[in-house]
Formats: sequence, C-alpha cells, structure tokens
Amino acid sequence: MIRLTAGIRNRTLILNLPGKPKAIAECLEAVFPAIPYCIDLIEGPFLETYQDKMKVFRPVHS
Repeated sequence: MIRLTAGIRNRTLILNLPGKPKAIAECLEAVFPAIPYCIDLIEGPFLETYQDKMKVFRPVHS
C-alpha cells in the first residue's frame, strides 16, 4: 500500500496522488481546499477561488 505524501522542493508544492482516476478525485476533494494556503506558505501567487464552488481553508491570524 502506498501512502499519499506531499512535500515542498524549492518553491514547488509536490503532491503524490494515486493512479486511479476515482481515487485521485477522492484525494483531491479532501486536500484541494488547503492548496491555496500551502501556496501562500511557500510565498507563491495568491490564489482566488469561487467560494460557492469550494470553501478554501486559510486560517485567521491574530
């Protein structure tokens, strides 16, 4: 069994996804809301989304 992993190399976010389309869709559904925040953390471009399509996870800093 292969464990899904993610990592950063330089300023690139790398996601290891499964090989079957159905499994890819399930994994991306779970992690995709956090992708814009991950890009923020590696100082990439600010990604905007349609909030009615997907609620993005970005923690509020106090």
